[in-house]
Amino acid sequence: MAVAALGTTVALAAPAGFAQAAPSDTAPVAASSAGATQTTTTTTKAAAAPAAWAAGTRAYLVITAPGGTSAVSGAVVSNGGSVFATYDAIGVIVAHSTSASFASSMRTVGGVQQVGATRTSDVPADAYNPALPANPAQSATTLTESNRWDMTQIKADQAWAVTTGSASVKVGVLDTGVDDQHQDIAPNFNAADSASCAYGKADTRAGAWRDVGTHGTHVAGTIAAAKNGKGVVGVAPGVKISSVRIAEPTSSLFFAENTICGFVWAGDHGFKVTNNSYYTDPWAFNCPDNVDQAAIIEGVRRAQAYAEGKGSLQVAAAGNSNYDLANKTTDSESPNDSTPVTRTITNACIDIPTELPGVVTVAAQGNGGAKASYSNFGNGVIDVAAPGGDGASGVYSTLPGGKYGNMNGTSMASPHVTGVAALIASTNPTFTPAQIRDQLGVQATDRACPSDARCTGTTTKNGFFGEGAVDALKAVGGSTPQPGAYFENLADVTIADNATVESPITVSGVTGNAPATLKVGVDIKHTYIGDLKVDLVAPDGTVYTVHNRTGSSTDNIVQSFTVNASAEVANGVWKLRVNDNASQDTGKIDAWNLTF
Repeated sequence: MAVAALGTTVALAAPAGFAQAAPSDTAPVAASSAGATQTTTTTTKAAAAPAAWAAGTRAYLVITAPGGTSAVSGAVVSNGGSVFATYDAIGVIVAHSTSASFASSMRTVGGVQQVGATRTSDVPADAYNPALPANPAQSATTLTESNRWDMTQIKADQAWAVTTGSASVKVGVLDTGVDDQHQDIAPNFNAADSASCAYGKADTRAGAWRDVGTHGTHVAGTIAAAKNGKGVVGVAPGVKISSVRIAEPTSSLFFAENTICGFVWAGDHGFKVTNNSYYTDPWAFNCPDNVDQAAIIEGVRRAQAYAEGKGSLQVAAAGNSNYDLANKTTDSESPNDSTPVTRTITNACIDIPTELPGVVTVAAQGNGGAKASYSNFGNGVIDVAAPGGDGASGVYSTLPGGKYGNMNGTSMASPHVTGVAALIASTNPTFTPAQIRDQLGVQATDRACPSDARCTGTTTKNGFFGEGAVDALKAVGGSTPQPGAYFENLADVTIADNATVESPITVSGVTGNAPATLKVGVDIKHTYIGDLKVDLVAPDGTVYTVHNRTGSSTDNIVQSFTVNASAEVANGVWKLRVNDNASQDTGKIDAWNLTF
């Protein structure tokens, strides 16, 4: 990734691995920085690999029936290959070989259903002894949180009055990696469920998940940057982020075996949602009439179905080529790991993972809601739309090293939807992926086609916006508050053992009494909430108890309560009082708010 300038503005060249958006599904159209950037568990078997890397090594997917990989692993070796990784629950072997006849020989083996090369270039030597990504030095920020245009456009700032998300909801960022040390990401980062899946096999060493670019850190911040008073706030600042790096270093390419590893990891580690702002290299579109690409389609499809069967919803970027995904004709960008050629394609050829069954496909909008100039589209392909930035109005988020910056792309739109999906999962913990997916569409705000012949469909569902622009507030069951009727306190208040603390909010400019449906949004970080009694104290001293030592050993109170405060004058100093009634467990009032 080439840095063209230093200082307050950094121009980032799009890595080849992001190709097809503008130029690819994942590459930011522009970037600048500012700041001080189904019920079984599958096993991934270690490589029965050569002692050392050999020039000419290529990677293949060997597809069998689920549970049938062990019966053909011997044939992999006898036909000049080695088993690099095995995903037996979905019937996928990642094999390496230097033999040009490996694939054709394996296709004749009993029990083998498909075999396909995953790349047109050699597997890097790094695959056999992967180097850990750098852990960048961190810069402190003087930036304070503000309501950015993208968050207000999807009403995330209003949704936080209902929930900022639950810490029990795990979100996977399948990308270039994430800077887990960043001041706005560290509070919500889940290292225990993070890994690298570069080359198609999980690497669980500490730090293997870190960013080999900037893209994944930016995406992570949009989803769940902490609500901590500095920098930026993500759509779901109360959920946990896990990084699954699927981009390979140097090339930043996302090959099929990497995606397969990532999806299986997501399923096995309980991710409720994953964000996928990329397409599976080296083919912008994989065509089922090509034996290699057919195997890629099947392998990744099985992995996605496995993750969904385990409770994980996949959200993916539509791509940045201003291309009609419902009327495919040509592809001039593939293969992007060697020499691209122009080929004729049809709608049978699909962008992976975004066009796989069950995946939520996201188009991008600019500031104001119009289709972003670069965003792919397609009636029946696009599910929802979200802010991705366009031109000077970029999406501002985290960058490695404690920095922040703007990027544009469907890569930036997708994490907004992922964040909303995480909020839905937080307020509806029993929801299945299908139910979350349905909620995203049903609650989206309808947006009609503009005067553009390329946009076909209806107001309720069309090629530019799908079922509409995602609405975080409606998605979590909230309603729009009246202007000027929302008040919050973001200052932390420590809750010590056996102590009582208060956090004030001064309300002004509200006529008459408080409503009978006063919303009290509470974000308390505290282990064992059965220790706590939580009261709303009105300006005249009247106490309304919203939580009284329930919840036992559950951690954290992140929810919205409704209080009948109609007897109280609205204006004045309201307080949130928290009483800790036991020893050992402590915490803090992280934030709270009132909606009149």
